[in-house]
Amino acid sequence: MTDTQKIRDMMRRGAEFLGADYAIMGGAMSWISERNLVSAISNAGGFGVIACGAMPPDLLDQEITETKKLTDRSFGVNLITMHPDIDQLIDVCAKHEISHMVLAGGLPSASSIERIKGFGAKLICFAPALAIAKKLHRSGVDALVIEGMEAGGHIGPVSTSVLAQEILPELRDELPIFIAGGIGRGHAIAAWLEVGAAGVQLGTRFVCATECIAHPAFKKAFMRAPAREAIVSTQIDDRLPVIPVRALKNKGTQEFNAKQIEVARLLDSGEIEMGEAQLQIEHFWAGALRRAVIDGDVENGSLMAGQSVGMVKAEEPAADIIATLMDEAAKALEKNRG
Repeated sequence: MTDTQKIRDMMRRGAEFLGADYAIMGGAMSWISERNLVSAISNAGGFGVIACGAMPPDLLDQEITETKKLTDRSFGVNLITMHPDIDQLIDVCAKHEISHMVLAGGLPSASSIERIKGFGAKLICFAPALAIAKKLHRSGVDALVIEGMEAGGHIGPVSTSVLAQEILPELRDELPIFIAGGIGRGHAIAAWLEVGAAGVQLGTRFVCATECIAHPAFKKAFMRAPAREAIVSTQIDDRLPVIPVRALKNKGTQEFNAKQIEVARLLDSGEIEMGEAQLQIEHFWAGALRRAVIDGDVENGSLMAGQSVGMVKAEEPAADIIATLMDEAAKALEKNRG
């Protein structure tokens, strides 16, 4: 048996769960994980995931429709649990018979889980701690993603390696677990598979895929940046719970600090409630990310990137990225086993 086949056998559980050739999920990145990149990842044998982000239901409906025109392979949809139209978004996914749903941004409600399971989709959720992982498993979630703080975008406080050590031994026999955060090469994929992961999720590595619609200036910033430039945002006011965001340092980082001060003032004055405060923060990120990804404003926009950005060196097709990852994983396995 070749080492490539061994790697495929090791990720068979995850691949079969996803309905893909390889247990490599594309991380859901707002403005980036849309029809073109999602279909390219799926067509290359991976598992693309549409990032709904702040989309209203009609736009998600259109995005799914257009994605289906570009691929007949399996793909998923990522929804943010705090989205005000979460029920309608789930209904859109049900209409399209989406096979896999990914819920992020907090614990899903019992009603969301029931609605998703009700139309037969497999549900994937993020587990930032062992206790939450166990709770999600009890609630009927079909698979978990363990995403460490090395990842880009919204992150938790614990590293991938620590989370994996806590969660994998406890739950890897119960349900498929995918590892995310800081993965940029196939060597890491092989390592996580060897300790019981069903597969992996990568976001940053796919930003410079040829099929990704990100502005050339956005991609160039990724290709130039070392890992140390992907920093975590600062929480200005303890009274305002803000999920940290990892992004390349620029003027947009300072603008976020100013936005936090503004929202905290509105919260203190009673002009807005906590839920609205959190939504304003989310809308800030959505707008800042759009300015960078779509408009190419890499100075003032948000350059959300994981620490694996230092391993992104060139623009290449998604199929080549996946082929390289699989080849690296196979070679690492061969070397490790002597």
